[in-house]
Amino acid sequence: MPKPDAPEPQRANRVRKVSELLPDVGRAAFRRFGFVQSSVISRWAEIVGEKYARVSAPDSIRFPMGERANGTLTLTVAGPHATMMQHIGPEIIERVNRFFGYAAVGRIVIRQGEIKRPQRVAPPAVRPVPVELGDSLRTIADPELKAVLEGLAAGVGAGPIPKIGKIN
Repeated sequence: MPKPDAPEPQRANRVRKVSELLPDVGRAAFRRFGFVQSSVISRWAEIVGEKYARVSAPDSIRFPMGERANGTLTLTVAGPHATMMQHIGPEIIERVNRFFGYAAVGRIVIRQGEIKRPQRVAPPAVRPVPVELGDSLRTIADPELKAVLEGLAAGVGAGPIPKIGKIN
């Protein structure tokens, strides 16, 4: 006797949107090194201020097992500035928690060491943004996002992509 028609099970190898896949790539890499949010690193100067960002850099945020609050923020601080950073520790905790929007950090551990700043390479010259594409970009406050979107708009305004070869 044939079995009654059962609904087909959800396939594991289904087609997924790229937006579903990409956040996992960066998230896994940063969690491996102790960061749950990569923007803490990239926006450190905005969080603590330019003065403190010149002499410090976040290394990791470690949370108690099974929690996402009251973590330990590990900072690398340039030699003689460690005492100053220890003194303003409560202010740094407050600023980082304000950035997260909840009490993510409960204490700070300071390590003395050399602050390694990545070499910033000047972005390639971007053609002017076409007027019809640039109106909405003027209201964006984040300079990094604005630069990326202007580059994208310039690429879109450049016209169709040249064909390289015939695809069989």
